[in-house]
Amino acid sequence: MAMKVSFGPADWERVRRDYARWWAHDLDRPLVQIGQKVWSDDNPPYPVQQFTSNYGLEMPAEEIVAQYSGHLEAQRFYGDAFPRWWVNYGPGILAGFLGAHVNSVARTVWFEPVEEKRAEELSLSMDEENVWWQRVLEITRAAVEVWGDQALVGFTDLGGNLDVVASFRTTQGLIYDLYDAPEALDRLVSEVTAHWLHCFDRQYEIIRQQRRGTTPWAPIWSESTCYMLQCDFAYMISPDMFERFVIPDLTACCERLDHGFYHLDGPGQIAHVDLLLEMPRLRGIQWIPGDGNPPPEGWPELLKRIIDGGKLCQLFVTAQGAHEIVKTVGGRGMLLTVSDEMNAQEADAFVKVLARDDISR
Repeated sequence: MAMKVSFGPADWERVRRDYARWWAHDLDRPLVQIGQKVWSDDNPPYPVQQFTSNYGLEMPAEEIVAQYSGHLEAQRFYGDAFPRWWVNYGPGILAGFLGAHVNSVARTVWFEPVEEKRAEELSLSMDEENVWWQRVLEITRAAVEVWGDQALVGFTDLGGNLDVVASFRTTQGLIYDLYDAPEALDRLVSEVTAHWLHCFDRQYEIIRQQRRGTTPWAPIWSESTCYMLQCDFAYMISPDMFERFVIPDLTACCERLDHGFYHLDGPGQIAHVDLLLEMPRLRGIQWIPGDGNPPPEGWPELLKRIIDGGKLCQLFVTAQGAHEIVKTVGGRGMLLTVSDEMNAQEADAFVKVLARDDISR
């Protein structure tokens, strides 16, 4: 049965127009995404897995896609929101494609080496018949075929280069490698980058058939190629190490992407912002403060530094947080994904209030 979402050709054209202006730094307001779920007796809520990897390998891909279809049909998309879904096999599933053991439970996915090897002995190669790789391709393909141009299918979260290496060396082992085996680590991160680019290209071959643009795991739209790059391990390393081991990977990925973003996860990564701002092809930064830290609106100096550095910025915020950011930092260059559910009238009024906040700033 064909899926029917509350989002038509005129809505997609509006997304194309406004996001294109945002990418060009020519939109004089923030992008604001607001959603609502509306269930009916004919479309009751069906529990779905947060991680697609929790569905058994024996379950047909089309059946998995059908379970998510009901949730997309129930969603309403206000402001600059759009229908999207991505194949979630956990952050860093590239490690699984390269042979790491995949552990998938209700609330998380993690990866670990099948056999621990020293960095000098380790070489990362990919078997095209790897079960996890083939499964991600299969589900991506099924979603594209079933949904057509109604809902955009996003890329799986391949992960950052050091994060993938840590899945084979363990976090502690990789920390030692930074000092004891830097030359071997140079080689390993280069191998990860090559596999990352290959996996991205293969997924893009499938996703581009929708002719609706692309989206990563984060709710960002691009008419061409977009991805949320990352290196969560960078929380624990110095800017000098970040420049040596991470920047070359980000640079290579950004060369392949029209719209590369970076996932800045936690205060430990703020030390790397200057290096990120110096990357000409990096288009934006997503700021995630992390549990136990002030929410995004509590970091006005960092947000201003990102915007003044010529980058766009995407944030997950409450409605109140969005107000505070627009009042203190401004809305231009921001993409504010609001967690509060609203109906159409509430969402329209909220966007108008945000616009007044921005003007009065």
